[in-house]
Amino acid sequence: MDLTTTYMGMKLKHPIIASSSPLSGSVASIKRLEDAGAAAVVMFSLFEEQLKHESAALEHLMTAGTESFAESLSYFPEVDDYTVGPDSYLELLRQASAAVDIPIIGSLNGITNTGWIEYAQLMQQAGAKGVELNIYYIPADLTTAGREVEQRYVDIVKAVKAAVTVPVAVKLSPFFSAIGSMAKALDDAGADGLVLFNRFYQPDFDLDKLEVAPNLQLSTPDEIRLPLLWLAVLYGRLRASLGATRGVHTPIEVVKYVMAGADAVMTTSALLKNGIDYLTILRDGLKTWMEVHGYDSVTQMKGSMSQRNVADPTAFERANYIKTLESYKGDYA
Repeated sequence: MDLTTTYMGMKLKHPIIASSSPLSGSVASIKRLEDAGAAAVVMFSLFEEQLKHESAALEHLMTAGTESFAESLSYFPEVDDYTVGPDSYLELLRQASAAVDIPIIGSLNGITNTGWIEYAQLMQQAGAKGVELNIYYIPADLTTAGREVEQRYVDIVKAVKAAVTVPVAVKLSPFFSAIGSMAKALDDAGADGLVLFNRFYQPDFDLDKLEVAPNLQLSTPDEIRLPLLWLAVLYGRLRASLGATRGVHTPIEVVKYVMAGADAVMTTSALLKNGIDYLTILRDGLKTWMEVHGYDSVTQMKGSMSQRNVADPTAFERANYIKTLESYKGDYA
């Protein structure tokens, strides 16, 4: 039984990766992820705001006594809002890379080029085997055109790719008007991997305090549907590796993602809910399913349910719309 897969040029023992989360916040925790069976670990994100805050703090020391700086600082989060600063992040990455045998992938979260190039380079120097770009941009300005948003992503990828030699992945948003075209543009820009899809955290309202408040909800298995669709459509059409994320709670979601065309399957919510050792259940469950259904390798499974390989490719397009509606039989039937 061959569970190995290749993601962004990295050969992994199996497809299951521990995605970016607080579980990568210490060397001990990362070692536990490895011991539980993670094929690789994506570090928690280093945020652009952290890089801005560090740069602003340095400028403050150099311009103390002037009036040019005080107001701008108020727009940046306090240092205490983050677990670690950039230097501590890089040191953790360095120690973790030396402590484990599985690939550690650094993660950068932001919307502009600020710090991305320098810190992608520093992540590589610290031992990261790859860098994941988590470009979290909500264009609330009504004058910002879709093409401008798309170009921002492409420019960031080109800049980072020119600065590092390790593979670079983009955690892609599902909110583009033409996801296939956007995926191809990022592929053409040099992205080594596309992770489908970023799970943006929308704010909620606290009606007692009349404040906008964060409200983190863990994923559910139903959330695999949208990534599953686009993985199946993109499989075999791009040079970049395909990573799947969202809704991985049982081995069945892993199987579906691989059969759609994913080279790697990432999970966080299941580990936060069930503990790090749940990785073993996901890996062993994948192996058991393959044995029962007569698959000898992950490679044999990969993309077998993609649009290019299924008997009816229109099942992924509008022709399936009516069939889906008619498939539901309620009490009225």
